[in-house]
This record gives sequence, structure tokens and C-alpha cells, in this order.
Amino acid sequence: MQKYLDAFGDAFMGTLNWTWKSILFEVPWYTNYFWGLIVISLVVWGLEILFPWRKQQSIFRRDFWLDAFYMFFNFFLFAIVISGFYKVLGLFFASFGLTTKSLALVDIGAWPMWLQLLTFFVVLDFVQWFTHVLLHKYPVLWRFHQVHHSVKEMGFAAHLRYHWMENVLYKPLKTFGVMILGGLEPEQAYLVHFAAIAIGHLNHANLKLTWGPLKYVLNNPVMHLYHHAYHLPKGSYGINFGISLSLWDYLFKTNYIPEDSGTIALGFPGDESFPQDFVHQNLYGFGKPKK
Repeated sequence: MQKYLDAFGDAFMGTLNWTWKSILFEVPWYTNYFWGLIVISLVVWGLEILFPWRKQQSIFRRDFWLDAFYMFFNFFLFAIVISGFYKVLGLFFASFGLTTKSLALVDIGAWPMWLQLLTFFVVLDFVQWFTHVLLHKYPVLWRFHQVHHSVKEMGFAAHLRYHWMENVLYKPLKTFGVMILGGLEPEQAYLVHFAAIAIGHLNHANLKLTWGPLKYVLNNPVMHLYHHAYHLPKGSYGINFGISLSLWDYLFKTNYIPEDSGTIALGFPGDESFPQDFVHQNLYGFGKPKK
């Protein structure tokens, strides 16, 4: 038991210290996700201000500051809190002989770096796409995901507005994706992580981007806005599930973009009674659903 307590404490303090050092610029720039998130956010917000798709939408749109808080909570504060639990879980599985290399289907470590990064990006994006589908398909998971879909005006900061339970759901499956690729992230995986943040911010931004022919590969704000549509196609539990890549939606026929005015209603039926504050939104999903 003591080794688990020590591991929990070490992981918690290690993540806390790393975050603090990031704030003070005491870590390599390519691992400084704190200031990286801020720079990407400011750039995308600047694009929203200069080239707004929905011109009637305020620069400080509805729930702007709530979503800004979500960004830092989910990306840093919750990561600090949960880091110890993941370390303990890793030790527990290791005691049964299950390590990060136990499920390896391929070992990309010997591949050229560009191919490692591309494979890492594509595999993890598919894992997240699949997880996203599950969040919509099963009511018990959808109740947590409703926090993200409670956004009524779309903007870049809505990217990281989600229930803390989504971290618990996504992390193990993303770890599984890393495990089947050999158990270790590529040395330059920070390029993939920063790209994913930028693409996610752009997909939620008040910008009319489609990327031309690349729309069949890369997700975009027009496509993702319809993912948040209040009115879904009849009989559908969701559309346009893509995270960074739209490719999976076109392959599995979950793509849907009927028009591109950007004026559609967002949310979900019943969202008028959904909690409006951070605390109650993050308690939501654990009680019995109202009938």
C-alpha cells in the first residue's frame, strides 16, 4: 500500500511542479503547454475578431469566461489532480505483468520520425473519434457529454468545455492507442499535441473555414458547427464526430453539412433546464435523469 501512496504523491507533486515551472518558463518551449495554449488561444481569438463568420456575435460571446476557465481547468488543474490516480493504476496493472508494451501490435520506434508522428496522430485521432461516438450513443455517457453541447454560441474556448468525466473516459483509450503502437509516444509528439490543440480551437472558432478539397480529411468549423446543432437529422444520435480529422465521418457515413450560413441553433432538446454554472455542470450526470 505504501508504494501506491508514494507513487500517487510523487505523480501529483511532479505534475504540479511541472505546471508551475511551465508558467515560469523553466521548461523547454516545446513542452510548455501552458503558454502554448495561451498563444494558440490568442491567435485563434484574433482571427475570430478580424474575420468573424457570425458577425452579429459578440467578441466576448455568451459564456466566454466560463469556457476560458474550462480550458485551464481541464488542461491543467484536473490533470494535476488525476495524475496520481493514473500512476497508481499503472503500478496496479504492472503487478499483473501488464506494461505499456504488452499490447503492442507494431513498434513504430524504428520508423522515420515523420511516419511515427503521422501514425501516432491518425491512430489517436481515430481512438478519440470512436470514443466521441460512444459519448453520443449511450445515454449514461451522453449525460456527461451534454456539458460540451450546452454551448449556445460557438467560439474557440468551447473546444475545452467538457465534463471532467470525459478526461476519465478518453485517457485510458488514448493510452490504449499508444500501447498498440509500441508503448511510447514519438520523441517529437509535442508537434502532434500542439497541432491537435490548434485544430480543435479552429473547429470551434467563429470562422468560416472548410480547407477546400482537404475538408474530406481535416475537420473544420463549418462541419463541426453542425455537430453542435440543436436539430439533428431524424433518427440520428449525432453527426460529424471528427476531432482533428473529418476522414472518419466520411468513411463511416456520419458526415452532414446541409448548408453553411452558420446561423443554426445550438444545444440539445431540454437544455433550457441545464445548469449554467461550472460547479453544477460538473456534478451533472451522476444523478438520475429527469423524466
